[in-house]
Amino acid sequence: MLMSEPAQFIKTFVTELNEALGKLKSNAKLTEIQSVWLGLCLTGILLTNTVCWAKFQRACLGAYKVAALSWMFRDAKIAWDYLLMASVTMVLEQHGITEGVLVLDESDRARSKRTKRLYKVHKQKHKLSGGYVNGQTIVLLLLVTESVTFAVGFAFYMPDPALTAWTKEDKRLKKEGMAKKNRPVKPERNALYPTKTQIALQLLQEFRDTHGEIKVKSVLADALYGVDDFMSAASNIFDNTQVISQLRENQNIEYKGKKRTLKNYFNDINKGVEVVLRVRGGKDVKATVSSARLKVTAHGKKRFVIALKYEGESDYRYLVATDMTWRTIDITQAL
Repeated sequence: MLMSEPAQFIKTFVTELNEALGKLKSNAKLTEIQSVWLGLCLTGILLTNTVCWAKFQRACLGAYKVAALSWMFRDAKIAWDYLLMASVTMVLEQHGITEGVLVLDESDRARSKRTKRLYKVHKQKHKLSGGYVNGQTIVLLLLVTESVTFAVGFAFYMPDPALTAWTKEDKRLKKEGMAKKNRPVKPERNALYPTKTQIALQLLQEFRDTHGEIKVKSVLADALYGVDDFMSAASNIFDNTQVISQLRENQNIEYKGKKRTLKNYFNDINKGVEVVLRVRGGKDVKATVSSARLKVTAHGKKRFVIALKYEGESDYRYLVATDMTWRTIDITQAL
């Protein structure tokens, strides 16, 4: 398919986006050339299903060259952060969205073994081959509502190179039998390389600052974020809203003054019962569920802990929630 100018509905979108930008920040509005360029890029993405300057050039029969298209992206003074904020604001207003659930997710994008010029590219485990490849890791913040689900924030994650090098060397020296006191001291983390939990909290805070009128019913995150530092801080950002994550089966809880693992407690003491749950999308599924309000040792406080196993699964997954006033079924159906 060919394109000579932005599609009409994309022109309308860019015009409305520019108006929204002006409301967020007066000097963030796009110039006429920037508006045309953004419209062409969006049309190119729609037609080619890629973000590729060369394909955009071919789609417009060379009317716009790769060098010009990429120069605008690299060097034009466009308020990129405000573009996403304005776009999200437009979607919220157009769909009449006033509440929703925030979900944290992450995506590893493999590039190639030799790529070094891409932003925050680093060595990743390649799941398909079992080897390693250079790639990028993106932490995503999604807003899930009854009518639409879309990304409302993102940031790139990269391990601290100094910490990565120290960990590799420390493992080597430990394997050789060198005592800890003789091994190099662990370096402090560079602030330029925040952890995934730090990035996630920053994304949540930015959403609250920009879209404070949206009621956040709960925050969902996977097991990586099932630590007290994240869960308590995330809950406080939205005025003590519910935060749901996961725990590992070998994590300790305290029951009747004794420490037990989650696996031991829910398999031997508090066995589950079969229930029917309505998951997102309105589908009913069979599951085995058990729950209790228990002190999680690593968190140093009581949490609502749920053992959940869907039909056909052999092992439980262990959910943990900050707000203990919720019912078990409310937490399981919030996933």
